[in-house]
Amino acid sequence: MVDYKIKIEDVSVAYGKTTVLHNVSLQIPRNGIFAVIGPANSGKTTLLKCLNRTIELEKNASVKGQISIDGENTKRIRDVHGLRRRIGMVFPLPVGLPFTIYDNVAYAPRMAGVRKKSVLNEIVERCLRQAALWDEVKDRLNSLGTMLSGGQQQRLTIARALSHDPEILCLDEFSIAVDPVTTMRIEDVLVELKKKMTIILVTNLVQQARRLGDLTCFLNMGEVVQVDDTEKVFSEDPGSQVTYDYVHGVFG
Repeated sequence: MVDYKIKIEDVSVAYGKTTVLHNVSLQIPRNGIFAVIGPANSGKTTLLKCLNRTIELEKNASVKGQISIDGENTKRIRDVHGLRRRIGMVFPLPVGLPFTIYDNVAYAPRMAGVRKKSVLNEIVERCLRQAALWDEVKDRLNSLGTMLSGGQQQRLTIARALSHDPEILCLDEFSIAVDPVTTMRIEDVLVELKKKMTIILVTNLVQQARRLGDLTCFLNMGEVVQVDDTEKVFSEDPGSQVTYDYVHGVFG
């Protein structure tokens, strides 16, 4: 029996009069990589925002349906900040805090009440190692994070997301501003991280989904076209002509 971490039931989202997600229902297993692919404006980023309720920060957004994490309806969770700590988010372009490399990673633990220097040191090193960045920055932790290269800043963003010790890690087009070599390094990191957390990978790079996804969801025009084993989605007979056309570059 599959152990589901997240259940999304009949979720629809509209920005004003424009509906961007139409009755989306998904079940996302625990501890694996759930890839989400689809053309631009298919609602992929909006779906991620629904998970940690940052969609509520959009003034003209309305949401219907239900999302449950470990069986708990997220709408009933009063501690929204606590919910967001459980769900790490990495966005397409690295957004570094105007702090040192060390303080970028230590910020969230400090906000959570961690004060002991030795504990903070352990968290910073662990997260930077998990993000495949430690060896490159261990001798300059007091340098500004914004002085790192684009690929390094993206890995610093991942390290900062991991500092929350999240149960779920959401990555939205993390490789847009990252060179191919760094992208492959981050992909190796994700393969290790999935052993201990649920990863949702939104990507326009279908081959990245093929390499990493245990399951792949194809969204098109705000609707779920197909959810299946990644091997099936990328096969010569995925069971959906629209899926076949998209993954083979006929459109998108």
